[in-house]
Amino acid sequence: MHSKKQTSVKYYVGIDVGSASVRAALVDEFGTVVTHAEQPIQIWEPQPDHYEQSSADIWAACCVVTKKVVCGVDARQIRGVGFDATCSLVVVDKQFQPLAVNSQGQNNRNVIMWMDHRAVSQVDRINATQHRILNYVGGVMSVEMQPPKLLWIKENLRESCWEKAGYFFDLPDFLSWKATGVTARSLCTLVCKWTYTSDGGWDDSFWKIIGLEDLVKDKYEKIGNHVLSPGESVGKGLTPEAAKELGLPEGIAVAASLIDAHAGGLGVIGADVRGHNLPCENQPVTSRVALICGTSSCHMGVSETPIFVPGVWGPYFSAMVPGLWLNEGGQSATGKLVKTRLEPKCPILQIEHVVQGHVAFPELQSKAAASAQSIYTYLNSHLDLIKKSLPVGFLTVDLHVWPDFHGNRSPLTDLTLKGMVVGLTLSRGLDELALIYLATIQAVALGTRHILEAMEAAGHHINTLFLCGGLSKNPLFVQMHADITGKPVVLSKEVESVLVGAAILGACASGDFASIQEAMAKMGKIGQVVRPNHEHKRFYDKKYEVFLKLVEHQREYRSIMKSS
Repeated sequence: MHSKKQTSVKYYVGIDVGSASVRAALVDEFGTVVTHAEQPIQIWEPQPDHYEQSSADIWAACCVVTKKVVCGVDARQIRGVGFDATCSLVVVDKQFQPLAVNSQGQNNRNVIMWMDHRAVSQVDRINATQHRILNYVGGVMSVEMQPPKLLWIKENLRESCWEKAGYFFDLPDFLSWKATGVTARSLCTLVCKWTYTSDGGWDDSFWKIIGLEDLVKDKYEKIGNHVLSPGESVGKGLTPEAAKELGLPEGIAVAASLIDAHAGGLGVIGADVRGHNLPCENQPVTSRVALICGTSSCHMGVSETPIFVPGVWGPYFSAMVPGLWLNEGGQSATGKLVKTRLEPKCPILQIEHVVQGHVAFPELQSKAAASAQSIYTYLNSHLDLIKKSLPVGFLTVDLHVWPDFHGNRSPLTDLTLKGMVVGLTLSRGLDELALIYLATIQAVALGTRHILEAMEAAGHHINTLFLCGGLSKNPLFVQMHADITGKPVVLSKEVESVLVGAAILGACASGDFASIQEAMAKMGKIGQVVRPNHEHKRFYDKKYEVFLKLVEHQREYRSIMKSS
């Protein structure tokens, strides 16, 4: 009987390529992560703001982790494979061989990472056109999107790369091509990072006005003229070569992919909430926002009709949930409190930057190690010790942080903004470190409130947050988000929600579910619910008022200095 029950279970493989590691999970039809594995990948930083990777290195890591998670499993039970990845740019020639994205001619380094900011001048010129397509990215294109990177390649590597290039892939699409041999692109990547629109496709006038008319002439073959919805089956499934490399049977269904944050949203936002007394119960999924908290944070909200939110990316039709419009807010400077995957040495790990840069950090390390705790668990406990009769959050009544250490992505779309700390004293001890840690977490949550208010002012109706990612493991981070936004926070039962989201894609491609919505409801599971303490509302309303004043003052003093 045990053997019969085992063979009836259906499994799906989710593969997630993060900034510095690749992870894979074997997930069953009920959304349970049976096993998972992780493999680091290389990052090169040849000069400031230039971050590069190798598509060969990334694919090799995909093969290593996939073989690990499917080892010992009956291949007949594995029904589908789904990929998600960072929105990095992969360049290959007409024979699909890697092309260098650097002046050193290192062909193995053929990926410009998502966080690469080499194309600042190019994106400024693109935004200066005020083309109508920019309305779909909140009015201002980000340097992390693909058009400015393509323009940089044309202007700086014309002979060595631009003219030799056969295909430009978003990394999630490169992975589905590698698995199937089909160059089809995902609607998710093209609408979110390349300016494709689901109703009109490519806009010739945009590419011509920014100086990339070459792409129009070949009918967009290099960047994608065959588009699939996320979760749709690609080609005939795994090729013999890819199947051998991944340790899977030939022909297994491969899904059109997602960007990693969108996979996280898919893994949590559609979960069945019945019986938890949440305001989103018996409400459409449009009442929810998925907050994916990692190196950066992404705020994913969906709507039945297009909603244009100034400073928030989108609306993108069917980019995450088929049939619904997606808006995506974001914070580029949240950092990780709990490392669930390896991260690059880059300037956006803001909370770690604040904590590790403090003079009391060695003392914190020593005491945390002596108590066999992580430094953040120790800091949370230390805050409980020093709060006395006050609620923990009230300790920062005179300490305030503006969190944009790496510029503001949403809703101000200002890369030039800097971080601010107001209320420093001469204290240099552990108490002071704990307080600035708390104030920084609160600032990130206040930034989330800022984004949510912009979305609500434009027409979204949001009553519940769904959190996943490394930061969601920190109870202080979660409680501050509940208290500061005034909304309940739902945590996924499976911490690895991004991997569950990738597996949901594979499940849909296999045909085992009639729709992504059905798979989301069955495979997305609720864990803990954290509710706001409404008695603290007045305090956090005042903190938010100060928060908004900080950016006003920063802009004011910058204006003064420019005029001097």
